[in-house]
Amino acid sequence: MYVINTCSVTEIADKKCRQFIKKAIKQNPNAFVVVTGCYAQLKPLTIAEMEGVDLVLGSNEKFKIADYLGDLQKKAAGEVHAGKIMTNKEFFPSYSMGDRTRTFLKVQDGCDYFCSYCTIPLARGKSRNADIKTTVALAEKAASEGAREIILTGVNIGDFGKSTNENFFQLIQQLDAVDGVERFRISSIEPNLLTDEIIEFVAASKKFMPHFHIPLQSGSNKVLALMKRKYNRELFAHRVEKIKSLLPHAFIGVDVIVGVRGETSVHFNEALEFIQSWIYRNCMFLLIQNVPTQRL
Repeated sequence: MYVINTCSVTEIADKKCRQFIKKAIKQNPNAFVVVTGCYAQLKPLTIAEMEGVDLVLGSNEKFKIADYLGDLQKKAAGEVHAGKIMTNKEFFPSYSMGDRTRTFLKVQDGCDYFCSYCTIPLARGKSRNADIKTTVALAEKAASEGAREIILTGVNIGDFGKSTNENFFQLIQQLDAVDGVERFRISSIEPNLLTDEIIEFVAASKKFMPHFHIPLQSGSNKVLALMKRKYNRELFAHRVEKIKSLLPHAFIGVDVIVGVRGETSVHFNEALEFIQSWIYRNCMFLLIQNVPTQRL
C-alpha cells in the first residue's frame, strides 16, 4: 500500500506529484494506491483517472483515511472523496514524534489571504486553529514524550487565533511557560503578522530561538501589489531592522519569487536593488524561485 501526500503550491509541484505517483505504481503495480493532500483536493478527477490509483482523498478526508480503505483490493477506477474545503471548519491538531527530540507542532491550518500566485486557500480552506489551552496541552504532551525542541508550524501561523478570538502573541506567551521544552522555534511567518511585540518577546525569551523565516516574495512594491500581498517592502525592512537591533546574530531566512506575470525588467531591478541593499546585509538565507503561477 502507498499513501502519497501531495503538494500543489505551483504547477511544478503538481508535475512532481504526478511523476511520483507514476513511479510508485510502476515500482509496485499491485499496491493499493492512496493519493491525498492539496493536489488531491484541487484536482481529484485528474488523479483518479491515472491508471493504478485506487483512492483519492481531499485535504480534510485524509485525516479519516481508515474510513475509506475498505478491503484494500485494487479498484477498476480511482474512487474520489474530496469535500468542499472552503466550508470546512474542522481543525486537526497534531505533532510529529519519532526517534528525535525535535517535534513539529501544528498550531494552525488554512489561509484567508488569496495571494495571486498561490492555490493554498483553495486546497486547505479558511484559517482555523484549536484554542490556546488545547495547543498548550498538546505541547505539554509532546514534552512528556521526550520533545525538547518544538517548531510551530501551519499554513499561516501568524494568523493563529482567528477562529478562537485569540492571537499568535498570546499563544507564544503561554507556550514559553511549558515545562520540559528547552527550545521553541517559529516557522515561516508573514511580515505583516510578525509584530514588534512578537520580536521583542522572542528577544527576551530564553526558550524561543532567534530564528525568523519571513517571506518577502518581491522587493518591488508594484509586484507585491500584483501578488496581492498584505505589506510593502518598507514594512519588511522595518521588521528586519527591529530584529537586528534586538538580536544582532539572529538567523533570518527569506523567500523571493521572480517571473510573476506582469513583472517587468524595471520591477525586477527594483527588487534586486532592494535585496542587495537589505537582504544580503542582514539575512542569513535567501531562497529565490522562478515560479510558473497557476492562478494569475
